[in-house]
Amino acid sequence: MKVTIVGTGYVGLVTGACFAEVGINVNCVDIDKLKIDNLKKGILPIYEPGLEDIVERNYSKERLFFSTNLGESIQGSEVIFIAVGTPPDEDGSADLKYVLDVAREVGENMSSYLLVVTKSTVPVGTAEKVRKAVQEALNKRGVNIEFDVASNPEFLKEGAAVDDFLRPDRIVVGIDSNRAEDLMKRLYKPFVLNGHPIIFMDIPSAEMTKYAANAMLATKISFMNDVANLCELMGANVNMVRKGIGSDPRIGNKFIYPGIGYGGSCFPKDVKALIKTAKENGYNLRVLNSVEEVNDDQKKVMFDKVKKYFNNNLKGKVIALWGLSFKPNTDDMREAPALVLIENFLKEGAIVKAYDPVSMHESKRKIGDVITYCNDMYEATNGADCLLLATEWSEFRLPKFDDLKKMMNNHVVFDGRNIYDKQELEGLGFEYFCLGVRDRLS
Repeated sequence: MKVTIVGTGYVGLVTGACFAEVGINVNCVDIDKLKIDNLKKGILPIYEPGLEDIVERNYSKERLFFSTNLGESIQGSEVIFIAVGTPPDEDGSADLKYVLDVAREVGENMSSYLLVVTKSTVPVGTAEKVRKAVQEALNKRGVNIEFDVASNPEFLKEGAAVDDFLRPDRIVVGIDSNRAEDLMKRLYKPFVLNGHPIIFMDIPSAEMTKYAANAMLATKISFMNDVANLCELMGANVNMVRKGIGSDPRIGNKFIYPGIGYGGSCFPKDVKALIKTAKENGYNLRVLNSVEEVNDDQKKVMFDKVKKYFNNNLKGKVIALWGLSFKPNTDDMREAPALVLIENFLKEGAIVKAYDPVSMHESKRKIGDVITYCNDMYEATNGADCLLLATEWSEFRLPKFDDLKKMMNNHVVFDGRNIYDKQELEGLGFEYFCLGVRDRLS
């Protein structure tokens, strides 16, 4: 079986590499020649645990190919996945330009039946726009070639995407023909041997499922952060509250950890797009509007604590920042809370010394050298007036606090992910501030 993946970003590259891993011949196509040349050399555009090995292995075994030529790549393919970016427009809606550009090019080059699958996160109704674009291109050529359109949203967690794809808990597919259903069953058969289902549904429902899933997870995060802020005011401990409600199977214990806000390529963009879609259809998603508002505010909570600690004067203060990516095990800094923290600290005249295991190159690309990048976590704390944990990388979980005490000018820790033990740190001579627990800064 041969498939083509258009787009070698996060979704496209993981999808292509994992299909190749089970023996499918995969052509990955991208208009970025430098990216394709680098992939042929084993240089990946993203950091994702386990992905580099899979790409190198399947490329060397000639099951995975990289090209800038879509017309050549789709010849002989049975399925083509559109996995290009859908960046948010100024109004929050998903920009479908790249998706529809690919659809038109497919129609201009296909020579036999194709199943055209949208893998990008797209709003309800996109599949019909893709169908129309392909058909219009075929009409211009004056040819009559059969094709189907399907929706196959991804549910990959950054930092665990390879495992999620190879061992999915569910695969959602929107189809409107038996031929498309049979093709998708054959394609995904190696991935459902663990007994987890392929859930077939109509195409609009599949498109909505992706947005609804991310919106629900974002809602849980914002809800818990809102509760954490109230706990501080009321004298409750959000860590205890989380355990209490998380033991209820109707709620569950995932995505209810307080923090400094969600980020990344999915939640912020998808929440905005779903809100915009609702408005276009005359409906106001009141809950999601609040989810977004809470998240924007939450990214400033730790900054406000630090500023209050230093009596509203941060000029010249050295802030040690641990973590830059929006979550561990990725170099993704899109909508990362660390960016908001850095911006606010610099506005107040503070000096930021940062360390992140993998995303410092991405930070330099985004904001340049306005902060100091350190070689390790301890270098960042040398001469620091405070330490702020922004991303809960594993190597930050058990630091040598005795060493930190010798390095830091001022012994205070701001824990933006609630991973440290307050009593332990206070016993070592540190002041400790986290989220959702009353303290003198509340």
